[in-house]
Amino acid sequence: MLALFVQLVTRMVHTFRGPHWCEHCASFMWGLMAQGVKCADCGVNVHKQCSSLVPNDCRPNLRHIRKVYSCDLTTLVNAYNTARPMVVDMCIREIESRGLKSEGLYRVSGFSDSVEEVKMAFDKDGENTDISGKVYEDINIITSALKLYLRDLPVPVISYEAYPRLIEAAKITDPEKKLEAVREALALLPPSHKETLSYLMAHLKRVTQNEKFNLMNAENLAIVFGPTLMHAPNMDAITALNDIRYQRQVVEVLIKNEDVLFRTPN
Repeated sequence: MLALFVQLVTRMVHTFRGPHWCEHCASFMWGLMAQGVKCADCGVNVHKQCSSLVPNDCRPNLRHIRKVYSCDLTTLVNAYNTARPMVVDMCIREIESRGLKSEGLYRVSGFSDSVEEVKMAFDKDGENTDISGKVYEDINIITSALKLYLRDLPVPVISYEAYPRLIEAAKITDPEKKLEAVREALALLPPSHKETLSYLMAHLKRVTQNEKFNLMNAENLAIVFGPTLMHAPNMDAITALNDIRYQRQVVEVLIKNEDVLFRTPN
């Protein structure tokens, strides 16, 4: 299902100027308009009828990645050949190096203009972006930039396939059965999404271990990250409002049990 979604999003009917040949069957693309399909990730050009025959595991070409924010998570990590998005890795490293004891970490927002500046820097310079204390002394700017990145993802870290299963898991009262249901739902996540979520939850667990200083426990962080990490598409306002408490419960369970839920079974 996910592979189909990615294909529909990244391969679009395209009108080519000048003669073009299909990169799958090597035949000429006839016509004046909409002669074929072009992949927005890797740039491959193929006939419409050949599109379904081309594997969905293309390696995106960095020339076709116009920005970091709002770029599909899997596309970004494939393009840069990383386990997780650079924004997640770099921001978390910076936060853990100098911000774990900052009061209200993740609850307090950074200056919006500076947050936008960080976003534009990542879009322009990628992994060469400087987010050190010399440039951004206020750690809340970095936490806000990370939250913005997660909110801007076209497909949330907790993907649409896993969302309803996790909401239902949150409603289970038996702790062991709830954990098992959450674990089964996490198995539906694309690999890059699960790796990113695992890394983020381990980080948030370390934030809670500094609660004495930052005043942020798992429940407080879950309130912040619930709607940031998970939301369902095309949901009516009433259902979305009712789901907020379950989103919080899901993220709280993930933080408190990250070592169990993301541990690779022997």
